[in-house]
Amino acid sequence: MAAMTAYFSSVIALGKRPSAFVPIAMSVAALLMVLASIAASGVVRETDEGAVAHLWQILMAGQLPLLAFFLVKWLPRAPKAALSMLALQILAALAAMAPVYILGL
Repeated sequence: MAAMTAYFSSVIALGKRPSAFVPIAMSVAALLMVLASIAASGVVRETDEGAVAHLWQILMAGQLPLLAFFLVKWLPRAPKAALSMLALQILAALAAMAPVYILGL
């Protein structure tokens, strides 16, 4: 029980680091942008990508250097906690990609 508590506390402590939570925040922002766009104008397939699509792409691509930095810095120091946080980051990115893929935007 103590080992599990120590593990969760190390994941939470690592999650407070900007290199861990900023990619998740970027994914959440990208998801909210897509959902707000769909709520405002419905599912619209435009011939030219709009501003929301460009911002989504910037937010999603901007995570890659942050993820690389996070892995280089934290994987050697705390491998289990870093891999758990990486899994959360990947899940957040997949959640942001899901509406785009499902709706064919």
